[in-house]
Amino acid sequence: MDENAPNLRRGWTTGACAAAAARAAFAALMSGEFPDPVTIRLPGGQTPAFALALTERGENFCRAGIIKDAGDDPDVTHGALIIARVSRGAPGAGVTFSAGEGVGMITKPGLPLPVGEPAINPMPRQMIREALSAEAAKQGGFGGDATDIHVEISVPGGAKIAERTLNGRLGIVGGLSILGTTGIVTPFSCAAWISSIHRGIDVARALGLDTVAGATGSTSEAAVKALHGLPEEALIDMGDFVGGMLKYLRKHPTPRVIVAGGMAKMTKLAQGLFDLHSKRGGVDLDFLASFAEGEAAEAIRAANSAKHAFEIAQSAGLDIARAVADAAWTAAAKALHGAPSELEIVVFDRDGGLLAKTGFRKIG
Repeated sequence: MDENAPNLRRGWTTGACAAAAARAAFAALMSGEFPDPVTIRLPGGQTPAFALALTERGENFCRAGIIKDAGDDPDVTHGALIIARVSRGAPGAGVTFSAGEGVGMITKPGLPLPVGEPAINPMPRQMIREALSAEAAKQGGFGGDATDIHVEISVPGGAKIAERTLNGRLGIVGGLSILGTTGIVTPFSCAAWISSIHRGIDVARALGLDTVAGATGSTSEAAVKALHGLPEEALIDMGDFVGGMLKYLRKHPTPRVIVAGGMAKMTKLAQGLFDLHSKRGGVDLDFLASFAEGEAAEAIRAANSAKHAFEIAQSAGLDIARAVADAAWTAAAKALHGAPSELEIVVFDRDGGLLAKTGFRKIG
C-alpha cells in the first residue's frame, strides 16, 4: 500500500469473487436457495461475505454473479460482474473448469496453466474447490472434495476490459484472467503489474527467446523493439519496476537482457534506484553534474529537470547520455549478478530517438 495513504480501502480479487459466486450457485443447485450474502474462506483465513448481483436457476444448472469491488485500487476489473455457472459434472471428474464470455484461454506456454486451459489461475481454482467443498459439507452431500461439478466462469464485457491489460502479449486471448493469490486487493501494491512482468519473462523463456527487453514506457518500448527487431513476446512492460524485473531474471535468466527508458528514468537507475517512480526518488542533478566540469557542471546542477540538464550537456558537447547508460549498466549488473546473461542499457529521448546504448556486455 502507498505509505502516503494508509487508510485506503482494500478490495477483492476476481478469484475471490469467482469462488463466492461458485459457492452461491452450488448451494442453489443443491438446495434451490441462493445464500445472499455468501461467505467464503480466503487462503489467509479471512471470511468475507459477498452480496449477489445475479441469480438464475435453469435446467440442471444455477448461476450467480458478484460485482467485483477492488476497494481504492485503480483496478481495471473494478465494477465487473463475475459470474459462475455451476452444473453437475461427469462422474469421477472432480471439479472441472471452463471459460465463459469474457474469460480468456491460454495459447502460449510459460504460464501457470497449460495451453488450451481457461485462464482461471491455480489459486482461484483452489479457492473455488474449497468453497464448493465447504458448501457440500454444510449441506451433507456431494462427497466433499470429490464433488463432480463443472464450473464455468464468465465476465460480461471482459474481452473489452482485457484490451487494457497485458493478456494479449502473454498469450491469453478472448478475455480476462481470473487472478489472485490471497483473494485480497491491496491498493497500489502493484502486485498485478509485477506478476505480469514475471509471467512475461516466463512466456519468453518457454518460447525459447534469447532476448527480453524491459521498457519504462510505450515510447521506449516501441523504440527498442524497432532497434533490435524484437518480437512482441520479447517485450516486458517493466514500467518503474526495473528491480522487480531484474530480480526475477537473476533467478530465471535469459541469454540477453535489455533495459530501455528515457533520460530521467535511466538516470535514476544509474543512481542505484530500482523503483523508478517519482515518489521513490528524483533525478540527482549533482550526480549528472559529476559527468561534467567547470561552467557546464554548475549549469547542470542548476537545471530545471533531467531533460534540461541533458540539453545543457549537449550544448556543451558532452555525451552524458553515454555516461548515464554506463552507470545504469553497472547498477543493473549488480542486480543480475550471477546470471549467465548479457546486459544492454538503452537511453531514448522523449520521441524515441536513440541517445546512447552500452551494447551487450556479459554479467560479471
